[in-house]
Amino acid sequence: MKISKEQFGLSQKVLVLAILAAFGPAHADDGINEYIKPDSSVRVGIGAVSGDSKDRALFGQYNGMRGDDYYGLVDVDINKRDDATGTWTKFRGSNLGLETRELGFGQQKQGDWKYSVEYGELIRNYQNTINTGMQGIGTDTPTVTSLTAPGTGRDVDLQTKRKAATLNFGKWISPNLQFEANFKNEDKDGARVFGRGLNCGTISGFVHIFCGPGSSGGILLLPEPINSTQRQAEARLTFTGEKFLISAAYNGSFYDNAFGSLRPTISGNLFNPNGTVLNTAAGAGSGVATYMTQPMALAPDNQAHKFSILGNYAFTPSTKANFKYAYTYAKQDEDFASAGLTTGPAGVSNLGGRVDTTLAQVGVTSHVMPKLTLLANVRYEDRNNKTPVALYGWNPGVTNSQDSVTKLNGKVEANYRFAPGYSGTLGVDYESMDYGLPAATATPGGYDLLREKTNDLAYRLELRRSLSETFTGAIGYIHSKRDGSDWRNADVQGTPVISAAQAALLGEGGRPVTPSMFQDRKRDKLRLSADWTPMERVSLQFIYEDGKDKFNSPTTGEVKGLEDSDAKFYGIDASFALSDNWKMNAYWNQGEESMQVNHTLYLGSLSSKTASFGLGLNGKVSSKIELGGNLTLTDDRYTYKQGLAEDNPAATIATNQAFLDRTGGLPDTSYRATTLNLFGKYELSKSSGLRLDLVHQRAKYNDWVWGYAGVPFFYSDNTSVSAQQQQNVTFIGVSYLYKFQ
Repeated sequence: MKISKEQFGLSQKVLVLAILAAFGPAHADDGINEYIKPDSSVRVGIGAVSGDSKDRALFGQYNGMRGDDYYGLVDVDINKRDDATGTWTKFRGSNLGLETRELGFGQQKQGDWKYSVEYGELIRNYQNTINTGMQGIGTDTPTVTSLTAPGTGRDVDLQTKRKAATLNFGKWISPNLQFEANFKNEDKDGARVFGRGLNCGTISGFVHIFCGPGSSGGILLLPEPINSTQRQAEARLTFTGEKFLISAAYNGSFYDNAFGSLRPTISGNLFNPNGTVLNTAAGAGSGVATYMTQPMALAPDNQAHKFSILGNYAFTPSTKANFKYAYTYAKQDEDFASAGLTTGPAGVSNLGGRVDTTLAQVGVTSHVMPKLTLLANVRYEDRNNKTPVALYGWNPGVTNSQDSVTKLNGKVEANYRFAPGYSGTLGVDYESMDYGLPAATATPGGYDLLREKTNDLAYRLELRRSLSETFTGAIGYIHSKRDGSDWRNADVQGTPVISAAQAALLGEGGRPVTPSMFQDRKRDKLRLSADWTPMERVSLQFIYEDGKDKFNSPTTGEVKGLEDSDAKFYGIDASFALSDNWKMNAYWNQGEESMQVNHTLYLGSLSSKTASFGLGLNGKVSSKIELGGNLTLTDDRYTYKQGLAEDNPAATIATNQAFLDRTGGLPDTSYRATTLNLFGKYELSKSSGLRLDLVHQRAKYNDWVWGYAGVPFFYSDNTSVSAQQQQNVTFIGVSYLYKFQ
């Protein structure tokens, strides 16, 4: 709930309507009265939800209705105005009987001062259930104890909860000068899915230092404990002149985490992926246990300070400019020892992290001719990482990297109105990214090739036409091309990779790992839209978008890495007034995305399809009875098709082909939901009424990541994660509403 926006953003509208009422008829109509003296109201009731926590895993993920069967329905909205002083007083509360409750109190004297206090809670229930023997979940020292078999432990439902309090204040120092400030404190508690894994087997001649070759390794679910506080502060001073506005501001962000690291312990043995016992007290199993119980760093304390100035200036009534300058200083210097981390570099007690960001932007808009409007905008951003370089990690001689990025954006746009009913827009966009090069002692980050700079140039064209008073259509097209500087060997600083033959020498099987953000890319996007009102009571909107990206990389022959991606979207939205008392609306949307990957040793074709449909109807049966409802259908599906790259080693091809023959590749992931919302209102009197709400949801959730064909995925301690695939929930709520002045 944003009390400040509702309360203070309404003041101008209230003033206009008050003037209309003063100079209009003696009795203002109901619409004006609604803003001049809005009703206060109180709503109380009770709601009931069917099923248990597993039936409501999706339904109750964010609404706070997963654990209990009955909930209080309480909302309060108080609006009072002191006519003698012109002071407004507002108090609002929503969902007061739930764990998503919100409260707000505020006062305002028009053109003089304003303040508000807000409080809100937000809960997020993890949609899957964990079955485990682990103790100390939610702490930074959990104890892992293996189960005899998956499913024989206790069920745990993880959740995180936010509690936020906000104070807003504003004062008009003079008619042209306004001061505003706000402060927000948010506490977050709970736990979320986290973990650690280690493969001890020999891969391409590499043996992990914690265990010998041939060991199976392991993986553990180690929920991340959460107990943090985020504080944000803002102060702004705004001056408005006859032709200009200028505003200066300070923004501060302060993050404190009660948990600096996660330090698990293991009690007893674990299990290898093939089910055999992994002895944690001897041999390779001891190495696995040593690695798994090392402290893991959690989000460290940090803070950021931003100073900015922005404004606009009207050179003439037809030519205006705007600008912004901002400087942000962010640092992270939490002490390693206090966070429970004792293996930092010698003589280094904290990261000393510092990033300075400078942003500058200027834009001009001008109506140079009655039919021609020009726009130009330039934006520069420099993120300078000043974190000291030190030796981190188990690999001797490897340091962190000072990743700094400089970004330059430019835009030029012209809009011209042709003959009556025609208009066109032509635009050119430019983006330049300077990533710099990592320190010579830094790791390449898991890739073989990099670029210091990339450049992206895009052209936009849109044509809009009103075919009649009831039909307007538009077509838009975007073409962009990205290239960049010479390719470089990520392991050998300063050595450009000029030819495909040199690139083929890197990576496994002649397929260097190339991040898509560095690859050459061609992008084409088409957009069609239409707005049709065939009659006064009917309105239709259509939209179609089709975009395609094609990538290229410096390798021999076919593209290595991300080859191309496609995205399509279709949509229609309709509204229909059946009569003065009944209205109906409907929509249908469908989106499709696909990605073709030609990577090291494998081929991948990933696609997703999302479709949604909605139908709503509401109206009045009589002067006292109002009915309504809507039906929504959602269908999301993700498909993973796999193949084998031609340059796989023969042994790898045989092994992987046997897997594909046996399993058919990875199965689809899907989510389907049908939700029916119905409501009915009955007016007891002008100031009171009853409301009945019914919500029924049927959902089917199928995610092979946590289990397939009835067999759950299990960790090395036989912890498993699962979700009830078919979930049916019904909510019924009855409430009483009372309105008063």
